[in-house]
Amino acid sequence: MSTYAIKAEKFVLPGVVAGPGYLSVTDGVFGAYSDAVPEGVDVLDLSGKWVAPGFVDTHIHGFYNHATTDCDPEGVNASSAELVRRGTTSWLPTTFTESPESIASACAAIAQADEERGPEFCGAHIQGIYLEGPFFTSKHVGAQNPEFLIDPSVELFDEWQQKAGGRIRKSALAPEREGSVEYVSALAAKGVVTCIGHSDATYDEALAAVNAGASCFVHTYNGMRGLHHRDPGVVGCAMTTPATYAEIICDGHHVVPAAINAVVRAKGWDHVVLITDALGCAGMPEGEYMSGGLPVVMRDGACYLRDAPSLAGSVATMAQVVKNVYDWNIVTAEQAIRMGTEVPARSAGIDGVCGSIKPGRAADFVVLEDDLTLAATYLAGELVK
Repeated sequence: MSTYAIKAEKFVLPGVVAGPGYLSVTDGVFGAYSDAVPEGVDVLDLSGKWVAPGFVDTHIHGFYNHATTDCDPEGVNASSAELVRRGTTSWLPTTFTESPESIASACAAIAQADEERGPEFCGAHIQGIYLEGPFFTSKHVGAQNPEFLIDPSVELFDEWQQKAGGRIRKSALAPEREGSVEYVSALAAKGVVTCIGHSDATYDEALAAVNAGASCFVHTYNGMRGLHHRDPGVVGCAMTTPATYAEIICDGHHVVPAAINAVVRAKGWDHVVLITDALGCAGMPEGEYMSGGLPVVMRDGACYLRDAPSLAGSVATMAQVVKNVYDWNIVTAEQAIRMGTEVPARSAGIDGVCGSIKPGRAADFVVLEDDLTLAATYLAGELVK
């Protein structure tokens, strides 16, 4: 089926939800949308369904018992293959706080995984790399390894970027650490997004980083100084800087719906980024695993540090978190879909290659039921099985 037309009830296009109608696909690439039946082509009948861009996960540490910390190109590609079966067609493999040498190895392995894919490979596209750490504070280290916390270093970043083959798109830090403003400014000049998180910064310290170019907040609420009426903190800065983006984990464990609603109302849904922050054990049965060099336990739909009473990360998929924010009546179905597609792509500066259905772009899309349950995924116009 090299050329066909998709028939569906609703199409999430860049500027509108259109439909019922038809969307052409030719040789794995999107064509034009039309209200009329195209002549002379087969029709893929998805009547009653939503057709939306494939989900984009910009903060995820691995999947299906493979993690970026394994420094294993085959494992990265195995994660990609399982992610696409669950609706995620693009992702940013995300590192942890480790030694500089280990982070370099992880970057090199991700780059190798990306380079070694053949034309027949079926998996979520690697659209870049996200460095979550090691420039954090010990007070909000969370599931990061405190042994390797250091101050921001542009020299180290340049070494990692070289190993990554230029793929690093995001880098996170705690802005109270020495050299943060200089680091943010330098990365902004390189076209790399800097994010604020795992931080006990004051509002003013966080704002100084934003003013230097930081444009995103790491899993808002989790791992940061909270909001207080005499101390707005990092959360207050996230809520009051309208041009920035706020990541948020909507798995039902990390943040309660009312708090998610508060961020959405403060920033607007179009600046709230749905992420999974999924660990390498996501997609696996419950049990004990290693994550970022630390022992964790997966149970009851979440993952916890084995030796401390705190969450280590989620085991959700993008399809699940998108459906959650809709089911919780926080946003409309259209907004939920965009928060899991075009908003994360825009926040990471990768919206030129993913996150939207546009003519000439790879036909990566998901099919959703009316209640946003994932029904199918297509990659380059082909059904993922």
